[in-house]
Amino acid sequence: MTFVVPPSRPATAPPPVQHLTRTEDGQRLHALLWRAGPGWRMVSSAVLGGGIGERAWVLNAQVSHGYRRTDPDRHLAELAGDAGVRGPGVGLMTAADVTAYGHARENGVEAIVTAGLGVRGWAASPAEGATAGARPGTINIIVMLPVVLTDAALVNAVATATEAKVQALLDAGHDCSGTPTDAVCVAARVGRPGEERHLFAGPRSLWGARLARTVHSAVRAAAAP
Repeated sequence: MTFVVPPSRPATAPPPVQHLTRTEDGQRLHALLWRAGPGWRMVSSAVLGGGIGERAWVLNAQVSHGYRRTDPDRHLAELAGDAGVRGPGVGLMTAADVTAYGHARENGVEAIVTAGLGVRGWAASPAEGATAGARPGTINIIVMLPVVLTDAALVNAVATATEAKVQALLDAGHDCSGTPTDAVCVAARVGRPGEERHLFAGPRSLWGARLARTVHSAVRAAAAP
């Protein structure tokens, strides 16, 4: 299981994101790696590095459609080590082709989205449990903001990103609110003593509105039919 860094990235790739490939169980798989470095606080629902805390990198790794490992956190940690990153970070995974990601940027806010819609539906569904035999699918959202957010604002940002995701899916013609395994990671600056800390990240706040628009654009690009 070895990562290979391509000699060049697509012209549309945002500067902080590195495209990696590996061969695993005879299958060629891809990953996107953001080496954020020190000075970032992240909130995430990811299985590796979830919650709120300082994180130095984000790895969005593709896995096979027949993925059966029951220790995804350990698997992601192994992949991160193979990629050469150390310390605390966030690891997400998806069966979708991560090279077909959507990217948007506005006033320093960046969003990167990978979308697999094999299993999709409405969050408030009357059915319980997973859908047997359905194809795997996940929408992973990574957002970077160049400002300092309080813990409450970070949580608010997750809600705003989720609202924007649903709006984008509907605008793209998908009759759903997402997939059962969607994940999100929002990164904001740690900040220096005395630096302004933003209390809100709702869709009508300055930075929340920018976040919503970038996520909407990135999801539309990633989930285009």
